[in-house]
Amino acid sequence: MKVLGIDIGGTSIKAGLVDESGHVTQFIEFDTEAAKGGPYVLDNVIAKVKESFTSFDAIGVSTLGQVDLEGGFLAQNASNIPNTKDLPIKAKLEEVFQVPVTVENDVNAAALGESAFGIGKDYDDILYLTYGTGIGGAIVIDSNLYYGKSGFAGEFGHMPTHAFGRPCGCGQKGCYEKYAATTALVAAAKEVDPKYENGRLIFAAYHEGEETIIELVHGWIKEIAVGLVTLIHSFNPSTIVLGGGVMEQDFLVEKIEKTVNDFILESFRHVHIISATLGNKAGLLGAASKHFNRK
Repeated sequence: MKVLGIDIGGTSIKAGLVDESGHVTQFIEFDTEAAKGGPYVLDNVIAKVKESFTSFDAIGVSTLGQVDLEGGFLAQNASNIPNTKDLPIKAKLEEVFQVPVTVENDVNAAALGESAFGIGKDYDDILYLTYGTGIGGAIVIDSNLYYGKSGFAGEFGHMPTHAFGRPCGCGQKGCYEKYAATTALVAAAKEVDPKYENGRLIFAAYHEGEETIIELVHGWIKEIAVGLVTLIHSFNPSTIVLGGGVMEQDFLVEKIEKTVNDFILESFRHVHIISATLGNKAGLLGAASKHFNRK
């Protein structure tokens, strides 16, 4: 069986054929052109698929935003692509290609990808978090996503970790992502020196021994740990998988795990904290995996 995995992001769109072992062939990537709006993006996806792929048995779509799973459309406008609310992703792809289509939120899809084909495949239960502009989360139990009553479980970035703290775009104050997302680290570093405009420059200074940056990074690690401690005490997971480009640095995940173990109750210290392994293909792999028989 061959499944076409499609990952719609705010900057780029990735697609590839996926087999049941997680092998990806005929991989393509192209600009989202998000400013042109949801209908254009969907039409462009259809055109690119017609150009690049000739045969597949199903389509799995990963997309940013809150997904209505049954209807296969976005329940709200995606933050980075205008005019996406109620965009009929599932219906239109099924009409054009005459194959079954599933649509999944991008963080959920990445978690499924890691669970099915990546670092999480040896674990039935994982919590998945990705750190970047914000913090996304997903819950995998018995190798399946846990959605909650409304289908939106895993909004870990909006756990309040600082009562009445920094205002968040969601309307709350003190949300986890306002302190522990990569953007929070960059904002703090730019207050030290405006030249620190991205994580690469910050961690270069960290490894060069810049004391102010070292102190800042260690404080950021504690903010990450605070949120993880809450999740560990709530879910008692065996494994937490950390994604996002910043977590590709092994030393960082090791320091986070050590800090977490300093804070959690002793009976919870069996938890493994590991970095994601599938990179930018996690979303399309996870979306495709929904069409395979899972363990």
